Amino acid sequence: MTTRRDAALLVGCVLTIISFVIFWFCARDFDAGRGDFFYLADAFLHGRTYLSFRPGPFDVIIANGRYFVPFAPFPAIALMPVVALVGAVTADQLESGINAALAAAGVGLAWWLLGRMGVKRLTDRVWLTVLFGFSTQVLWITTRGGVWHTGQLIATILTFAALIELWGGRRAWLIGLLAGAAFLTRAPLAFAIPFYALLLMPSPREIPWRRWTWLAVGIAPSVVFFMAYNQIRFGSPFESGYGLATLPDWLEAQRLLGLFALAHLSMNLDYFLFHLPRIVPEFPFFRPDGLGLSVLLTSPGLLYAARADWRDRRAWWLAGAALFVLIPSLLYYGGGWLQYGYRYFMDSVPFVIALCGSAAAMRGRIGLGWRVLIVFGVVVMAMGAYWAHVI
Repeated sequence: MTTRRDAALLVGCVLTIISFVIFWFCARDFDAGRGDFFYLADAFLHGRTYLSFRPGPFDVIIANGRYFVPFAPFPAIALMPVVALVGAVTADQLESGINAALAAAGVGLAWWLLGRMGVKRLTDRVWLTVLFGFSTQVLWITTRGGVWHTGQLIATILTFAALIELWGGRRAWLIGLLAGAAFLTRAPLAFAIPFYALLLMPSPREIPWRRWTWLAVGIAPSVVFFMAYNQIRFGSPFESGYGLATLPDWLEAQRLLGLFALAHLSMNLDYFLFHLPRIVPEFPFFRPDGLGLSVLLTSPGLLYAARADWRDRRAWWLAGAALFVLIPSLLYYGGGWLQYGYRYFMDSVPFVIALCGSAAAMRGRIGLGWRVLIVFGVVVMAMGAYWAHVI
């Protein structure tokens, strides 16, 4: 006789496999031409921090006659076993499949987290997992590939893993390791760390000094690596390289206003909340410009997070993490181009999905209206897979 737990495991595995097939089908014919992390992994395997060639005209750091990757390095560390097995060139050629596997892993972890959070109805877990996998930027960044997007997929995996541990064994050292690795993948995720500490508190009156110490111990290797990596590359532990990367002239003008500045806030808020596509007479009857697209169009189902159990203080910490992780991106000069939606919001999405899980666990059933919103977002993002090959 099949138990409920066996059924949940089976459905989760099927969802993950189906997701992989869909992600790979959408991405298989697209070559971003920027598999920088595979070549950086090869450099690490050979004791170097730089590439032996220039991978592209932009988003490259040229210093002392060497070519450096400006993006946070943990994805290269994570990909070292693959590169050691098949080589950097072959791994680059397999990027669409590798990214599809990473995206599908994120879907599987979303399913796992929702179960840990007490979402009992399998249909509700399916709806929320589909919301994550196919009504956020996951499908777009998987389809487009490239160094910019591989890192986001890995950061999502690490964040989900940390949340699963927080709703599971609560081993502070492991949460610290995952949080540190996430910071070494997407720097804004450093702002989630204080909220992980708050989520480790058993009660508002009880300070878990021992757990917080182990959390810090888990984070420490990533901080040490980050500073040593910068020192080796640029002679300063505090020079990340983001301000040194080559850019087209129009984007360089943006950066001159400040790497992070209030001057960029209105632009990023537009891409995140308000940006709309242009209506055209031919199929699919709208055309995005690649700068952004309102989250209210791409992911309206995420509004279900507003129905979280706010009597549980953990919901407030999740909301705080989602907001504070987003703030650096809203102040960042880069904007996220080329994108369908606002891809920097992906750093916050696991926390929002957790809030949706809180809502489903408390309320027991996701209503028809919310399902319609999820389906709407899935349709909009499916069009993104089409535009990924056209824009």
